[in-house]
Amino acid sequence: MTASSAADSVKRVAHGLGGKSPNILLPDADFPRSVELGIARCFGNSGQSCSAATRMLVPLERQDEVADLAAKAAAAYKVDSPSDDGTMLGPLVSQAQFGKVQRLIRMGIDEGAHLVCGGLGRPEGLNRGFYARPTVFADVQPDMTVAQEEIFGPALVIMPYEREEDAIRIANDTPYGLSAYVQSGDLARAQRVARRIRAGNVHINYPPLDRGAPFGGYKRSGNGREWGEWGLSEFLEIKAVMGFFPAGAS
Repeated sequence: MTASSAADSVKRVAHGLGGKSPNILLPDADFPRSVELGIARCFGNSGQSCSAATRMLVPLERQDEVADLAAKAAAAYKVDSPSDDGTMLGPLVSQAQFGKVQRLIRMGIDEGAHLVCGGLGRPEGLNRGFYARPTVFADVQPDMTVAQEEIFGPALVIMPYEREEDAIRIANDTPYGLSAYVQSGDLARAQRVARRIRAGNVHINYPPLDRGAPFGGYKRSGNGREWGEWGLSEFLEIKAVMGFFPAGAS
């Protein structure tokens, strides 16, 4: 809508849109750390983040281990009023968003994903408000709705892969391309994988936020960049001044 509104006057538009960010755990990653921090990168702001690490890609033979780790990590998140001490997840932004999250969780169940923890409804002890249960699905296949559509709530999907090539293919098999995450004990290997992911920014081993790096996405995640000199360039236009000065001209 923004782009079509700007078209008549040829205004330049930068879009920051949604995401369905993959988090690839390579076989040599520190799995307990990678899963715990992966849950944190997914559940931050109650999952209402366009760059949330919502798809955790793990070796097939370690999927059960990861599901157990993720369930334990998710269970530690206290959902309650933001004014209460110890609250880690507050409510979703609106009734409409709460309804969307519930609809997508229901679709995950109906399409055959394995519900590891959480699920439909509010957390125990909360009978009002737009509070969603911290939810983890495992054995999620790339064609499932929860693997393709942005949920925008505290919901993680765990997706198995057999080889590194499969992980890269699954990571790129989405309409979005905002952020991606790679976990590995081998920096060169992580960098090699990162270069092949179609995302505007890739985070290796959960680095701290760097607002000097460009932030923006590929595909349906938008165009243009924020932060650093790239963010400033969105507000600038290039101008060329050319001239010719014959011999003797002053």
